[in-house]
Amino acid sequence: MLLTTPLIRSLKSAWPDTQIDILVFEGTEGVIAANPDIRNVITVPERPDKLAHLAFLWRMTRRYDIALSTLHGDRSTMYAFLVGRWRAGLLHDNRKERWKRHLLHRWLPFDDLNTHTVRMNLALADPLNIDRNSKVVPSWHVEEEQHVYQLLRGNVSPIAVLHAFPKFNYKMWSRDGWIAVARWLADRGYLVALSGGRDAAEVAYVADLAVDMPTHTLNLAGKLSLGASAYLVSRAAIYVGLDTALTHVAAALGVPTIALYGPTNPVKWGPWPYGQAADTNPWRRHGSQRAGNVTLLQGVAACVPCTLEGCGREISSFSDCLLSLPAAKVIAAIEERLR
Repeated sequence: MLLTTPLIRSLKSAWPDTQIDILVFEGTEGVIAANPDIRNVITVPERPDKLAHLAFLWRMTRRYDIALSTLHGDRSTMYAFLVGRWRAGLLHDNRKERWKRHLLHRWLPFDDLNTHTVRMNLALADPLNIDRNSKVVPSWHVEEEQHVYQLLRGNVSPIAVLHAFPKFNYKMWSRDGWIAVARWLADRGYLVALSGGRDAAEVAYVADLAVDMPTHTLNLAGKLSLGASAYLVSRAAIYVGLDTALTHVAAALGVPTIALYGPTNPVKWGPWPYGQAADTNPWRRHGSQRAGNVTLLQGVAACVPCTLEGCGREISSFSDCLLSLPAAKVIAAIEERLR
């Protein structure tokens, strides 16, 4: 969703008086809830009750002049067909999904390999004859900002935010690596702040990690909304994180960012750096590299990026390429950024 905000900003820039609503799954709206370009964030359960879902669709039918589908799935395309008088969307260019073309006035081929997600979403600006605006727009409410301010009251040290827990194991780095990075930063006068969501497994992992962190490390896992976490990152002198939403937030805010990537294809899903032009991908597929305010460190192995879900090829498995990424390499990238 965060990587859809450049398309939303493009629409609002071209048509300042237009009213833009966005439809998302329940529980995922935090990253865009305060976006100034959006009028309403409408949520729908991922697995809705059938009758309630039919009533929802009836209320939404042909409610909008334009509907854009940034996902190529059946459900997203069907929503666009039902709610919009004019529809455009992204679709796989294959025989199996050809039937969905009849639901849209314009469709564009979805590229899952060689086009960054921001640029893929921005392709939907072209059928509307509007200019592409490539700015990713993180946002937060003033109450979230005040909450972080209270937690940081009295702190005069530069802040280093570490985001150590991904949603899936195959994006995980080593525990020892995080501890080494935190100690290196603390020895140089940085206040280390551990970010993390409210999922029980995430809170427990970060709490266990914090036990061996430097004195005065701030464990904020489970204590901040995504919007508040975004504001915390905006205050950071350096951010180190995995292939997660908050890493994309840090990159978009212009914060010096170290992103640790393993199986994921960075051409498609690498963090979009602040100020990145809309006409080029920021990343190559292979190798550690820099773009704008972001350093992307890729796990080293002949198979990287395999685009699979860990070495066991399922989300509970881990990725050897990431687990073997040395802390010294991450610290060297931090030092270079801070310099």
